[in-house]
Amino acid sequence: MTDTSLPRIRLILGLTGGVAAYKAAELARLLMHDGVDVQAVMTRSACHFVGTATLQALTGKPVLTELWDERLPNGMAHIDLSRNADAILIAPASADFIAKLAHGLADDLLSTLCLARDCPLLIAPAMNRQMWENAATQRNIDMLERDGLTILGPGSGPQACGETGIGRMLEAYELAESVRAFFEPRLLQGKRVLVTAGPTYEAIDAVRGIMNLSSGKMGYAIARAARDAGAEVILVSGPVCLQPPSALKFLSVTSAEDMVAVVKNEISQADIFVSVAAVADYRAIRVSGQKIKKTGSNITLELTPNQDILAYAAGLPHAPFCVGFAAETENLEENAEAKRRKKRLPLLVANLAQEAIGSEECELTLLDDSGRHFLPEAPKLVQARRLVKHIASMQKKNA
Repeated sequence: MTDTSLPRIRLILGLTGGVAAYKAAELARLLMHDGVDVQAVMTRSACHFVGTATLQALTGKPVLTELWDERLPNGMAHIDLSRNADAILIAPASADFIAKLAHGLADDLLSTLCLARDCPLLIAPAMNRQMWENAATQRNIDMLERDGLTILGPGSGPQACGETGIGRMLEAYELAESVRAFFEPRLLQGKRVLVTAGPTYEAIDAVRGIMNLSSGKMGYAIARAARDAGAEVILVSGPVCLQPPSALKFLSVTSAEDMVAVVKNEISQADIFVSVAAVADYRAIRVSGQKIKKTGSNITLELTPNQDILAYAAGLPHAPFCVGFAAETENLEENAEAKRRKKRLPLLVANLAQEAIGSEECELTLLDDSGRHFLPEAPKLVQARRLVKHIASMQKKNA
């Protein structure tokens, strides 16, 4: 199921010559999965690194490579394509192509298309570290930024030439996120959002512990949606197997006490606090430094309550706008509303634990002072964007 929270984006994906062109295939796949309409355009040099058949299979459209293409009406691809596109993304953008853009050169389909465009242009540089650091490249990048282009990356790390440094094209998932973020309405511009996600792990001994079931997917989706809406986001996460969204502050924790300490340190500057983490309610009073050996007999484990992070945040003298989550197994709305009132929350998000934990999609019920707002089943990122819009709407009314 694709992300339908935004109008369908029509994107021209331009590929120039470089080893990083192999990432463009995965990028096209991710964009298509995200509901983006992709038209690939390749330079002749790019065709040496990845075949047109690959991009055609992924996008469902013929890949364009020549300025005078007989498959297009009147053969003027450089005019027709950009008039029907919401944006152009060049990934990878080689040093040579960046120089062309900076100086207005147009000697092939892709460069001519960029010069004739009337839509935004985003580029993802990819080159050797010394080529990136060269004064000429930096002058060209500065010129493009002044011209209003969006520069995505580059990243730093091992390069195909065997060297290590800045110049790597961003990974496909980072670029796909950047495209979606580019088109998101900036509903939370200027806001600072603190999000907790995932479970906490409470040690019993050196190898055993207590934890709630939580994949962290909902919390990470909310962090991404808030970032895409223009907020400065701090994501505090317990142990999960997820890649943190890019372009936000990420803080990894293990136990509830760890999470409490980080939240207390960050919350004074937060405008919005979204408590999604499945924090363990209890922890062991005594933790063994060694593995407790099995004896075949019963053992007694004495537990003590962990501090309620959400209640702490909501009870602050100058509390941020607090959003809680309630994963229930029965009497969903009754139990969730009781939790909201007990903690005096402006907004609480409720779902059925047995349907939501670990899944890619879920139903949500939002509970606030105005009543109940049902969000039908959708991917968690779609639900996160709906939630962000609801939060922004509530804040606007209360302003």
